Amino acid sequence: MPTATSSMTSGAVWDAVQAALGTVQDPEIKRPITELGMVDDVRIDGATVHVRILLTVAACPLKETLTRDTETAVGKVTGVRQVEVDLGVMSDEQRQGLREHLKGGQTTKEIPFARPDSLTRVLAIASGKGGVGKSSVTVNLALAMARSGLSVGVLDADVYGHSVPDMLGVGDRRPTQVEDMIMPVDAHGVRTISIGMLKPRKDQVVAWRGPMLDRALVQMLSDVFWGDLDVLLLDLPPGTGDVAISLGQHLANAEVVVVTTPQQAAADVAERAGTMASMMHQRVAGVVENMSYLPCPHCGPEHRLEVFGSGGGDRVAATLGGRFGYDVPILGRIPLDERLRAGGDSGTPLVVTDPDSPAAIELARIASTLTSKARGLAGMQLGLTPAGR
Repeated sequence: MPTATSSMTSGAVWDAVQAALGTVQDPEIKRPITELGMVDDVRIDGATVHVRILLTVAACPLKETLTRDTETAVGKVTGVRQVEVDLGVMSDEQRQGLREHLKGGQTTKEIPFARPDSLTRVLAIASGKGGVGKSSVTVNLALAMARSGLSVGVLDADVYGHSVPDMLGVGDRRPTQVEDMIMPVDAHGVRTISIGMLKPRKDQVVAWRGPMLDRALVQMLSDVFWGDLDVLLLDLPPGTGDVAISLGQHLANAEVVVVTTPQQAAADVAERAGTMASMMHQRVAGVVENMSYLPCPHCGPEHRLEVFGSGGGDRVAATLGGRFGYDVPILGRIPLDERLRAGGDSGTPLVVTDPDSPAAIELARIASTLTSKARGLAGMQLGLTPAGR
């Protein structure tokens, strides 16, 4: 329990220090350290405050951030001139208590996004074939949503071709594990997990068949502590294979966004990805046409060079809408931009480095369209039984 060793602790300074500590969040769990039981001791000696914080694990990758945030928050308290932070490590019992607190006492594994009362909007980004920029679209949409103030997570479900960590600049990061809970890695304010982060070595090849793929997807959905997300985006592998089937089985409430390019060949296979979603009883939220055109470098943006042809996105949307019996809109047309590729290679996506570029503006508009529906329980089955039955 926190203790005090100065007369200053009996008044406003003590209360202010406690309030300041309540503003410090664990960088991975995204909750106040006071709520998580991480504040082990507080002592005030004149104008110096000593704080002992318990890390979840000794190798916590963000302990320097936690120390700095604590020093900054407590240092703002009137009358405090110096803050000394001492770091300890939780015992096994304390970690187990933390896990139970975060899981709400739940002991069995559960996919939180599959619950009838889940308010998280799940968007699966799919494509019929590789090379259409699906992962680039995913990470930029996620960051655009986060920049608008939403709490966003990205699950890289492309098990064989996981590229999301590198695109977000966290390819060398490994998630922290608390008991059997995995903490997602923070990347530009987006919570991220990928099978690439869970491999013993970055260069290790994943060669799994159906059951292992399903198990990996379930683990990343249920064992990861995602917290309260507004939106979860899943970067699916291209095509209509095992992961798409598993997603339909475990997250039937997910909506699918189909990414294609303008040419006929890409559009034909993109239709299959949308049809697979319908077969798994998932709704297709719309179609994104990537690499739609190149703004002419000589004439200006009014002149568009259709490098990969035109009309592919419209054909996919019209075909899927006619097949399903509901409107499948074109969510947007993203122009070719060399900076979009460069941002993915450097780990700093375009919507962060150049938000005023035409491609970034279009991506932000698509993100806004996808998240325009407010969170709520309207139309959801809550599993409630009337009293007296």
